[in-house]
Amino acid sequence: MCDHHHDDEIRSDNEDFRQLERQIDRRRFLTKTTLGLGALALGSLVGGQKLLSAKVPELATEPSDELLRMPHFAPKAKRMVYLFQSGGPSQLDLYDYKPELAKYQAQELPDSVRKGQRLTGMSADQSSLPVASSLFKFQQYGQSRAWVSELMPYTAQVVDELCFIKSIHTDAINHDPAITFFQTGNQLPGRPSIGSWISYGLGSENENMPTFVVLVSKSAGDQPLYARLWGNGFLPSQHQGVQFRSGKDPVLYLNDPEGYDGADRREMLDYLKKLNEIQYHTYGDPEINTRISQYEMAYRMQTSIPGIMDLSDEPDWVFDLYGPDSRDPGTYAANCLMARRLLERDVRFVQLYHQGWDQHLFLPSGLRAQCAKTDQATAALVQDLKQRGLLDDTLVVWGGEFGRTVYSQGKLTPDNYGRDHHPRCFTMWAAGAGVKPGMTYGETDDFGYNITKDPVHVHDFQATLLHLFGIDHEKLTFKHQGRRYRLTDVHGHVVPGILS
Repeated sequence: MCDHHHDDEIRSDNEDFRQLERQIDRRRFLTKTTLGLGALALGSLVGGQKLLSAKVPELATEPSDELLRMPHFAPKAKRMVYLFQSGGPSQLDLYDYKPELAKYQAQELPDSVRKGQRLTGMSADQSSLPVASSLFKFQQYGQSRAWVSELMPYTAQVVDELCFIKSIHTDAINHDPAITFFQTGNQLPGRPSIGSWISYGLGSENENMPTFVVLVSKSAGDQPLYARLWGNGFLPSQHQGVQFRSGKDPVLYLNDPEGYDGADRREMLDYLKKLNEIQYHTYGDPEINTRISQYEMAYRMQTSIPGIMDLSDEPDWVFDLYGPDSRDPGTYAANCLMARRLLERDVRFVQLYHQGWDQHLFLPSGLRAQCAKTDQATAALVQDLKQRGLLDDTLVVWGGEFGRTVYSQGKLTPDNYGRDHHPRCFTMWAAGAGVKPGMTYGETDDFGYNITKDPVHVHDFQATLLHLFGIDHEKLTFKHQGRRYRLTDVHGHVVPGILS
């Protein structure tokens, strides 16, 4: 059937909607709108799409020809899991070993090290900035001889799979803008998250699952997380992250009401699709098509989600690998195991958030507890992906929004200290798909305060992640409010030194 006859058939399906169409004629539009004839006159002067054109503008909502040719070059990564440690883990107590600090214990941080750099309001109120060396022992592990704290014994066993980047730096010094910066490329809310950009650029490899899934550890506390961190911003809403929760309703509003079977659901969706198609042909709003696709995705997810969330088919050795918490749904360990199940079903981007790394006070006890919750499962995920042959094309990233200061916040005692936020340098690591394994990139000074070699900015890190997916970060753009936006804004360079 030709498109013209198809359109007529759709419009005839609903007489009420036809009446609505008749009411919104050109005269009524011009009398009701606040723009009126002035907008039409302006449109004729500036050119471009006519205001009342029957053709729907596609530039701001659909991928351009350049995007349709993505990936731009051969990708190394097919999928990614981002283990975001919210709060700012202390690099000085985990991975960036600084033995010389013991010589300066309790002494004031030299001005020559700080160089007048800004402090948070929490540190600015202190009369002194006493240097605090780590209480924890470090050792070298693996063939790479990477330094790892005693707090991370399981991660220490997989260091030859990891690429430690010790020279990450950021522009933000407080939690909310810093997390937003890492996730969206901008400190202000409203931009698309990195998972949404990858979904928009590459699409899905599993039509029964979302392209972008989010898992948040339960009862982790500390700084709040907001859904906008995995939001689609100005991209079509089908690219937003879908949060999976523990419990009987892993995805909100997905289950059918009581007494409502699959046939009823299918019939309702079919009628709803017809109404949405009528609305689309009338108004041309592309978000209507997004709504249709989301309803269809939800219908398909009703059969695929229960199988993924049911861990009863996992053998005991897998739970032993991830640790005892992996049997408790919603914990970090259980979410790491869930991430593996999602990745092996070709979910493109899995984002884990684990809070609780903000140790301003009582760092030794707080950090020890955090590592006990996360270390084993993190290492297990890397091992599990490798033994299943998935690590070769799966990118794994671990890190927070900034690091911690070398000086103690609050009272420094022989067995206790705290650390403030430090954006100047901190450590993250990556593994898998196209990342050079068993290496350390970047260096910091003896105080762990400034970068001395190979700095990596947040935008550089984001550009490199996109590069591993075969995407040129300068070409993945979206036109919004008159300008083209991208994840890395107008910055960022790929870091070839960490690529295999």
